[in-house]
Amino acid sequence: MPVYDYQALDAKGKTVSGVIDADGVQAARQKIRSIGSFPVNVKEVMEGGSAKDPRSVSVQSLFNRVTPAQVSLWTRQLATLTGAGFPLVNALTTLISQTKTQGFTKIVARIKDSIVEGNSFASALTLYPSVFTPIYINMVRAGETSGTLEIVLQRLADIMEKQQELKSRIQTAMAYPILMTAIGTLVLFFLMTFVVPNITTIFEDMNQALPTPTRFLITASDLFKGYWWLMVLLFVAALVALKSFRKTERGLAATDRFILSMPIVGPLVKKIAVARFTRTLASLLENGVTMLPAMEIVRNITGNVVITGLIENASIEVERGQGLGLSLAADAVFPDLAVQMIQVGEQTGELESMLYKIADVYENEVQSSIMSMMAMLEPVMILVMAVVVLFIVLSICLPIFEMNQLVG
Repeated sequence: MPVYDYQALDAKGKTVSGVIDADGVQAARQKIRSIGSFPVNVKEVMEGGSAKDPRSVSVQSLFNRVTPAQVSLWTRQLATLTGAGFPLVNALTTLISQTKTQGFTKIVARIKDSIVEGNSFASALTLYPSVFTPIYINMVRAGETSGTLEIVLQRLADIMEKQQELKSRIQTAMAYPILMTAIGTLVLFFLMTFVVPNITTIFEDMNQALPTPTRFLITASDLFKGYWWLMVLLFVAALVALKSFRKTERGLAATDRFILSMPIVGPLVKKIAVARFTRTLASLLENGVTMLPAMEIVRNITGNVVITGLIENASIEVERGQGLGLSLAADAVFPDLAVQMIQVGEQTGELESMLYKIADVYENEVQSSIMSMMAMLEPVMILVMAVVVLFIVLSICLPIFEMNQLVG
C-alpha cells in the first residue's frame, strides 16, 4: 500500500502535516478528512523516503534517522497492543499514526504492507537492517514460530530499555566532566594567547635574567599565540588517523586490545560487554533459539573485537560438546565471576536465569563504577585547573617581586 506525505488544515485552521497509508491519492484524502482535517497537499512517498516531486530535493532524511530510543518505545507500544489482543496488522496500523518521526512512520507502514502481502513479521523487518538488528529480527522470528510474539516483544522492549538506561546514565555522568574540560581548555587558551603576552611585555625592558618559570611561561605563550592553528590541525589529523586506523582489521584489533589493557577503562568495557552479551544470550535462549545460533547472533554485540573473538572461539568449543562456562574460561578476558556463574547455571539447568543475574550484577557494577569515577574526576579537574592558574600567577609575580627587591 502506498504511503503519502500530507499537509492539511485542522478544525481550528492550523496547518498540520504527517504520513498516511492508503490505496490511492483519493483514498488518502478521504482518510485525512475522516480524522477531521482538510487536505491541502498530498504526495506519494517513494521507496527512498522522498515525495514524488521532481522539483523537490528531500533533506528531511538527514533529520529522520531512526534512533534506538525510538525503536525501543515503538517495541514497547507494539508489545502492549499485541498483549491486549490486537492483531499484529491492526496494532501496526494504530502505531503508524502515533509514530512521531516521518522516516520511522514510513518504515512501519511498509512493514505493515509487507505483512498484508503474506510475509512474516521477521521477514518484513529484514528490509530495514539499519533499524532492526539481527538480534531483534531473530527474536521476533522465534516468537512467531513459538506463538509467543507478544512475550518476545515485551522482552525485547525490556532489553532495549535497559541498554538505553545504561547509555543515558553514562552520558549523564560524562556530561559535566566533558563540559568542565572544554571550558578549562578555552580559559587556558585565552590566558596563554591574550592575557599572558600583554602582561609579560613589561618584562622586555628588564636588564636582568627572568626566573625559569617566567621564561617557560613566555615561551609557551609564544607557541600558543603563533602556532595555535597548527596545534588544532595536528589534533584533528590525529583523530582522523586514529579513525582510519580503526577501520582496518589490524588497527581495530590493536586499539580494542589496548582499551582492554587500560587500568580503569578496560575493566569497565569488559563489564559492559559481559552484561550486554549475557542479557541478550539469555533472551535468545529463553525464546527458543538454540545455543549455537544464539552464540552466532550475539557475538557481534559486545563492541570489542577481542571479546568477539573470544565468543567465536567459545562457540567452536560448545559445538564440540564443551560447556559454555569452560569455553569462555579458556581466555582470561572474560571475568572469573561470570564464568563461575555460567557454570553453576549449566549444572543446575537454570542457565537463562543465571545469565540474567550476571547481566544485572555487571550493569549495577558499571553504574557504581562510573559514579565513583565521576565523583573523583571532578575534584581532580578542579585541582589541575587551580595548579595551572597558580603557575601562571606565580610566573608573572616572581619578576615583579625581584624588581621590588632591587628597588628596595
